[in-house]
Amino acid sequence: LTSAAASVLNVYGPTETTIWSTTAPVTAQSTPIIGRPLSNTQVYVLDDHLGPVPAGVPGELYIAGTGVARGYLKRAGLTAERFVADPYGPAGTRMYRTGDIVRWTENGDLQYLRRADDQVKIRGHRIELGEIETVLTTLTGVAQAAVIVRDDRLIAYLTGTPDTAAIRAQLAQAVPDYMVPAAFVTLDALPLTANGKLDRKALPEP
Repeated sequence: LTSAAASVLNVYGPTETTIWSTTAPVTAQSTPIIGRPLSNTQVYVLDDHLGPVPAGVPGELYIAGTGVARGYLKRAGLTAERFVADPYGPAGTRMYRTGDIVRWTENGDLQYLRRADDQVKIRGHRIELGEIETVLTTLTGVAQAAVIVRDDRLIAYLTGTPDTAAIRAQLAQAVPDYMVPAAFVTLDALPLTANGKLDRKALPEP
C-alpha cells in the first residue's frame, strides 16, 4: 500500500543469493509481484532446458550476480544441483536455481506463481498440488487447503466448515478425476513451522 507518507516494498531473495535479489512496491494485486532485479543482480526465467521463456509463460527462476553464494558447506552434491553454470554470463560464472516458478509480466516485472517442487507424478499424471489447493479454497466452507501425497494417493486437508462430500463433488467438476484427492481431512488449523509456513510433515494420517 502507498500513501504520501510511506510506501511498502516486497523484497524477494533466497539466502543463497545473499538475501535480497528483486524488489517491487506492494499493491492490492492477488498474485504476488516480486518485481525487478537489483542493480548487481541478473535474473532468468528458464525452461527445463535452460532456455529463456517469453513473457507470460511460467518458468523456473534463476539468479546470477555478485550476491550468489559459493555453495553449501560440505554438501558438494547439493551445491552442484543448485549452483549451476551461467550460460548467459561471463565465463566461469554461476547462477542459483531457486525452485520458484515465476513469469514475466507485460510490464517487465516478475510474478511469483508457486514452488517447482509442488509438482508430483502419480500413476503417470503430472499434478500441480497448488492448482488443487487453489480450486479448493474457492469452494463453500473451505478457509484453507493443503494437498499432499501419501502412499501414492492425494490427501486434502481443509480448515473451515466444509461439507467434504459436497467438496468432492464440486472439485470433480473443476479438475480431472486423477486430481481429486482420495481422502479429505478437516482440521481446526493447518500445522505451521516456526517460520509460519505450512508444516507438511506434521499433517496427520487420514
